[in-house]
Amino acid sequence: MEMLLTGEPISAAQALEWGLVNRVVPAEQLDAEVQKLASTLAAKPPATLAAGKRAFYQQMDLGLEQAYALASGVIAASFAHDEGRAGIDAFIEKRPPPKH
Repeated sequence: MEMLLTGEPISAAQALEWGLVNRVVPAEQLDAEVQKLASTLAAKPPATLAAGKRAFYQQMDLGLEQAYALASGVIAASFAHDEGRAGIDAFIEKRPPPKH
């Protein structure tokens, strides 16, 4: 709200402190950091990642109880897919999950 009302820019450190960004890196490391995040996401099970993304946006307009119910349902449903079961098996066996 402060940014909206004052129109004043803030530093990257302030944006991080306020929770507006997840991380701050020097400009020369930006491409490498973006690639690292993209690679991490690309290695995740696509159906599970898509379901999580959909649920995130769906729950934004819900009350707390409804949001928790939606998230719980999505999480439970993810275990019904082969991707989810493979991830759980990997966790239990203390090994990396299969690549997708």
